[in-house]
Amino acid sequence: MPVKERKKEDIKNLTFPELEEFVTSLGEPRYRARQLMGWLYYHKVSSFEEMTDLPKEFRSTLVDHFYLSTLKPQQVLTSHDGTLKFLFGLDDGNCIESVLIPEKKHYTICISTQVGCALGCTFCLSGKGGLVRNLVPSEITNQVCTIQREFLPEGVTCNIVCMGMGEPLHNYDHTLKALTILTTPLGFNFSHRRITVSTAGLVPQLKKLGQALPVNLAISLNASTNEVRNVLMPINKKYPLEELLDAASCLPLQPRKRITFEYILIKDINDSLTNAKELVKVLKHTRCKINLIPFNEHEGVAFKRPTDEKVQQFRQCLVSKHFTVMVRESKGSDISAACGQLRSHGLKMKPSAMNALQVL
Repeated sequence: MPVKERKKEDIKNLTFPELEEFVTSLGEPRYRARQLMGWLYYHKVSSFEEMTDLPKEFRSTLVDHFYLSTLKPQQVLTSHDGTLKFLFGLDDGNCIESVLIPEKKHYTICISTQVGCALGCTFCLSGKGGLVRNLVPSEITNQVCTIQREFLPEGVTCNIVCMGMGEPLHNYDHTLKALTILTTPLGFNFSHRRITVSTAGLVPQLKKLGQALPVNLAISLNASTNEVRNVLMPINKKYPLEELLDAASCLPLQPRKRITFEYILIKDINDSLTNAKELVKVLKHTRCKINLIPFNEHEGVAFKRPTDEKVQQFRQCLVSKHFTVMVRESKGSDISAACGQLRSHGLKMKPSAMNALQVL
């Protein structure tokens, strides 16, 4: 009977301690793991042959055990505001999207953690096709590798936000491993302060992440009552506002850190002064700041953007109660790269969701 060929592992799925364990198991010096991290994530090489300070015999051993994955964009779209959207093809034929956003003093890379999404938020096009699968750590970090190597201007600071396709905490283990690799000093060396994980409110995983890594947390709130949030975000039926906000208020925040609550303002749904006053009440005991995001109108979703006057009235109500509030206009809407627009083609909103809100 022929010997079955052993399947190789993607070396980019290994953390630094796992690389150390591998190299020492071969009798190699421990510093080989540091060299590997540098080649993979600082130099961002695409082959083992490029790791020129490693002995040839050791490079051959790496080839025997591992393969080295990369992501190549199948399509790159450029917005009038300078935002770039990337369509990346995966080995199994699926696709994910990432976004590079120019800010005043830095860039932000918005990455995906799943193919599709299972949570079914009614204002978001990214999950309208449901969840296909989780991304593995290398598929998460390779988005950063490719964008940094090929599209980010040299010497420019960048932040990472897990706000692309998928719910990061629904893919908790792989997301945590990817974040660990992103923050390892010997590799990407991102500060925890430059990484933000956005969640719709998976309470158990939120608590776990708060204990595991001191990254920034952004909670997609979008409503001040369970009644409205249940329709906008079905996950609220499992983890209602009271439970979510209790978990948020108990997170071990470092000094000067606050939780960000994201609140998408939707015309005649959650944009009234009454809604703002309710929001003040539910957040008064939480150390936080609030990002108000006027809704991005797009095909397939019946919601509308509130007027600028309504947005400012809502903001002023919160500011008058001493909250830190930012109004965030999404970028890249002309290339479907704005908030909630990724992986949107051919997906339509079910009219039942809009009808349910109209009777609240």
